[in-house]
Amino acid sequence: MTAGTTRRVSGVARLAALGAVAVLLAACASLPPPAPSAAEALSSVDAPFSLGGRISARRGDAGVAGNFAWTHDPQHDAIDLATPLGQTLAQLSGNAQEVSVRLSDGRVESASSWSALTQKAFGVTIPVDGLAWWIRALPRPQARYGVERDASGRVSVLRQDGWDVVYAYADDASRQPARATLRYPGADPIEVRVVVDRRETTGSAR
Repeated sequence: MTAGTTRRVSGVARLAALGAVAVLLAACASLPPPAPSAAEALSSVDAPFSLGGRISARRGDAGVAGNFAWTHDPQHDAIDLATPLGQTLAQLSGNAQEVSVRLSDGRVESASSWSALTQKAFGVTIPVDGLAWWIRALPRPQARYGVERDASGRVSVLRQDGWDVVYAYADDASRQPARATLRYPGADPIEVRVVVDRRETTGSAR
């Protein structure tokens, strides 16, 4: 094969390769974007719910524990805390702009966030805005997160906003967690434990 023939063959090969790349790019451009995962799709839907159970939160020597009744919708949360005998410990309510708590001694405290309010009232931060999602084994929207799953594909660990949330399920058929343990590590760690005894999805939580 002469040098001229070799150059012509090489030129044809380059043109063929460029053509193949152009076809591949055009095909990729026409492909639809990947569908979101089931968890990502669900995490964009803030469904109202009503929960009942037990909660404890501890940071050093400070903390709170009791039974809770929680109603939630996208615009409002209301959480009642009580002793096992039914005596009211605190009544919390609010939205993304303002939250407040009425304590058993009649004091009323308010704050601009759930974390600030619970720290002021109980001496320990309870991330209610994140927990509203995490109690459903869903990540809070528009924030980075990581998950681990069990053999059934259910979320066993969720990490978000610096919190590690570990889940337990009532049985192999359950899709919603029965227990969640939240830990915020550091020099002064926080632990929040939630046991759900009653769970309802409602058309409106208020």
